[in-house]
Amino acid sequence: MALQDRLDAFKADFTSGKLPFKPSQERLQTMQRATDELIASGQAQRAKKAGDTAPDFTLLDPDGHPVSSRELLARGPLVISFYRGVWCPYCNLELQALQETLADITARGASLVAISPQTAPNSRKSQRDNKLGFPILSDVKSQVANAFGIRFALPADLIEIYAGFGNDLPGINDDPAWVLPMPARYVVGTDGIIAYAEVNPDYTHRPDPSELLPVLDRPKTNKAA
Repeated sequence: MALQDRLDAFKADFTSGKLPFKPSQERLQTMQRATDELIASGQAQRAKKAGDTAPDFTLLDPDGHPVSSRELLARGPLVISFYRGVWCPYCNLELQALQETLADITARGASLVAISPQTAPNSRKSQRDNKLGFPILSDVKSQVANAFGIRFALPADLIEIYAGFGNDLPGINDDPAWVLPMPARYVVGTDGIIAYAEVNPDYTHRPDPSELLPVLDRPKTNKAA
C-alpha cells in the first residue's frame, strides 16, 4: 500500500472516532485551522528547495555518537527526513515506509537519516517501535530545522489540544518552546546541493519514498561540499 493511502486510512479512522480516543469536532476543526494557517503563511515556499545549498550539520544519534552531514556526503548522496516525533502517528507511518525503501536507497550508494527535535530516549523508542535500520538524529531546539527554514511555532489553541492529547512537547523535546519542523524530505547530492525537496505544511500528506529513487539514479558528483 502506498504511503499516502496508509495516511488517509489512519486519518479516516481518527476523524471518524474508530480509534480508542475520539477527538471532538471542535478539536478537529482547530487542528485543521492551524494547518490551513500554516499553509497560508507561505513558509513552505520559503524553505530550502532544490538547487539550494544544504546547511551542514553535526547531530547526535540515539547512542550519543555524532553524525556529520559532510562525512555522510563524502560517501554518497544523503536522504533527510524531518520527523516530528514519537507521538505523531503520521510520522511513524512515514518512517515505516522509508524503512521499507531503505535497501533501495542504500543500493544506490545513499545514506538515510531522520532528524527530530525529540530527545535520544524518545528516538530510541521510535527506532524500536518502527524497527528502523537508520538513525533518528536529535536536533536540539530544532536548530537544523530552522536552518532549512521549516521550524514553526504552534499556535496557542493547538498547544492546548496537543497537551490534552498528552503530547508534552517541551518534555519530549527538552525544549520549553512549542516548536516543530514541518514534515520535509530532502535529497542532498555529494556536491552539497539539494537535488530534491518536499516540504508540506499539512502533516497528513507525504510523498511516497519511491519518488526518491529516480533522483538517486541521476548522475552524481564525486566531491562532497
